[in-house]
Amino acid sequence: MSEPRRTAELDAILRDPGFCRHSTGHTTVVDWDAGTGWSEPRVEPWSDLAMDPATLGLHYGQAVFEGLKAFRAADGSVHLFRAEDHGRRLARSAARLAMAEMPAELFVRACAALVAADEQWVPGGYGQSLYLRPLLIATEPDLGLRPSRRYRCVILAYPADPCFGADFRPLSVTTSTDTVRAVRGGTGESKCAGNYAAGLLTRTEAQAAGYDEVLWLDGLERSRIEELSTMNVFLVWRDGTEPRLSTPPCDGTIVRGLTRDSLLTLAQDRGIAAAQEHTTIDAVRDGLRSGRLAEMFACGTAGVVVPVGRVGIGGEDMTVGDGGEGPMTALLRNSLLDAQHRRTPDAHGWLRTIGRADENGGRRA
Repeated sequence: MSEPRRTAELDAILRDPGFCRHSTGHTTVVDWDAGTGWSEPRVEPWSDLAMDPATLGLHYGQAVFEGLKAFRAADGSVHLFRAEDHGRRLARSAARLAMAEMPAELFVRACAALVAADEQWVPGGYGQSLYLRPLLIATEPDLGLRPSRRYRCVILAYPADPCFGADFRPLSVTTSTDTVRAVRGGTGESKCAGNYAAGLLTRTEAQAAGYDEVLWLDGLERSRIEELSTMNVFLVWRDGTEPRLSTPPCDGTIVRGLTRDSLLTLAQDRGIAAAQEHTTIDAVRDGLRSGRLAEMFACGTAGVVVPVGRVGIGGEDMTVGDGGEGPMTALLRNSLLDAQHRRTPDAHGWLRTIGRADENGGRRA
């Protein structure tokens, strides 16, 4: 979309944006060259990427990305959520693939410039956001197997509901013992394009069988749960009078989710016991049978916090709790959304307010 939309048309989009159906019509572009380093961010009209067929990024997979959001508060102000942390994660992903690492400060300025330019596209509904997708890809043409000497970061923006829907209906997930997504020492914790491609076949097969997602197991013993294809996973245990949270640790095979990290922090703020620990799929099965495992939910930037209501394990379908959303899942999601929409004080410094000065790359506290 290259032309501005009429106000009535934009209002209709913002009321029901879906997930990434409508781009804002602009991108921010930042280039890197081995001789000159990083360029300044520039906001440009949306356009196709022109690439030589021999481009290194197409042949050898030097492509990493991020997903972050800007939210509108009740007073109309707009804020990026944990932008610096997303920038640092993009740099870690790039380093793993021998790519140029964009400084977090430059990443934040590039994102802020796009949000400031397209501020009218930020919806105001609870749970809605302007979703940003920064893509960093090698752009030098050469068929030699080596790191590129040129990269381009293109940041896209879309008004969005959560990717699984604003109603947060429970997901159904199934395990796979035939395929794996990641092993230690690989690229499992990096947000690189290949990680997502590796899960597409199994995810497609799971959806054909009536499930929404795959719950991946570890790549060696295939006994421990790890994450979904696009989201981290939490378990809510009833070991006594108080519930306890657990989530698999980030030890090289799962993405270091910033929503995951935010939920652990918010749980700590509320005095909720939470642990990062390995859990076998057998323990999940036993917990569901006994009732000790009371809730299960997935979390990520795009999906926010979504309950898991059904789990397929070895051909057996098991219901989590009563199959609906549990109270801990709802509590933590609302706590997260309240923080993102600035309904609660920004106790952890997660929000960056966007002002008109950001159009020119300026900073505003």
